Amino acid sequence: MKKYGKLIIAAIVALIFIGTFVFLWQKSQPKEVFYSEFTPKMDTLQRTTVITGKIEPRNEVNVKPQISGIITEILKEAGQYVQAGEVIAKVKVIPEMGQLSSAESRVRLANINVRQAEVDFEREKNLYEQKLVSADEYDKVLQKLNQAKEELKGAVDALDVVRNGVSRSNASMSSTLIRSTISGVILDIPVKVGNSVILSNTFNDGTTIASVANMNDLIFRGNIDETEVGQLVTGMPMKITIGALQDVSFDASLEYVSPKAVESNGANQFEIKAAVTSLADSKIRSGYSANAEIVLARAENVLTVPESAIEFQGDSTFVYIVKGEGQEKTYKRTAVTTGLSDGVSIEIKKGLTAKDRVRGPEIIAEGKEE
Repeated sequence: MKKYGKLIIAAIVALIFIGTFVFLWQKSQPKEVFYSEFTPKMDTLQRTTVITGKIEPRNEVNVKPQISGIITEILKEAGQYVQAGEVIAKVKVIPEMGQLSSAESRVRLANINVRQAEVDFEREKNLYEQKLVSADEYDKVLQKLNQAKEELKGAVDALDVVRNGVSRSNASMSSTLIRSTISGVILDIPVKVGNSVILSNTFNDGTTIASVANMNDLIFRGNIDETEVGQLVTGMPMKITIGALQDVSFDASLEYVSPKAVESNGANQFEIKAAVTSLADSKIRSGYSANAEIVLARAENVLTVPESAIEFQGDSTFVYIVKGEGQEKTYKRTAVTTGLSDGVSIEIKKGLTAKDRVRGPEIIAEGKEE
């Protein structure tokens, strides 16, 4: 039994040795390599870039008060359309005590002057009726009385303006009524009833009562990388898509490229603006994020091959032209001149004809290309 056991073990070892030898021999044998093949075709190529940005009105106006005070009433809401001159809010004036005291003093002085002018006029009138003074002197005294009355009227108006922000003579143009300066949609009203507001002066910009813009005149604003900005030309068409509005796109025309770069995340970028020329949807809101697709280069009806069939070596490009069939098939390395590429196909300017067959990537398994 021991003798047979040793023979069986020896046979197993021999089989393992022979199997290993055969496996290694088979692995060492060169395998036939198969390549995909392409036929050059005439096609139109274009290279595009996508710019991220946002949609905003061309002109957005901040409506500010002409006088300081407290908001007593807001007549409009964000989203409403207003005409130029339409009242948005009302302001109650809180008079400055120094100005109020000065205006009241001016009224008192004007009253004194009017009373004195009336006394002088009555005296002069009696003398004139008795023909003791000339008409010229009488007219001068009458003029002084009218001037004193006019000064009193002006002083009263000034007091009303200081105290109430409006006078009787210009009530229709009251500065307490905050009016829109343009026609458009109210984008925002950042104040509430009871808020204090101040007018614009040397030291501050003043309180914004409302932001108003014409939503029929929109622009796309975004940034493009310095490697692509040199290919932009004013007037180039663009296609705008808004993420919040699915399946909706707008045409636009490039109208501005910044002459100065700004640094963003370590890269130099240039600001661009494009006028949105077709507004088919009224649901556009200011500040929507958007993408702009712009064609940087285009080549029509040119000979093309898949870019995967090109071999790049330094500044030169090559393809392998298929020669023969079956077992006699060979590949001839040929220099070609390439042109525009869209990332999938590439233009062949010289070195190939539409009748040639070009070797592609190696087929590694189940028809999948390398």
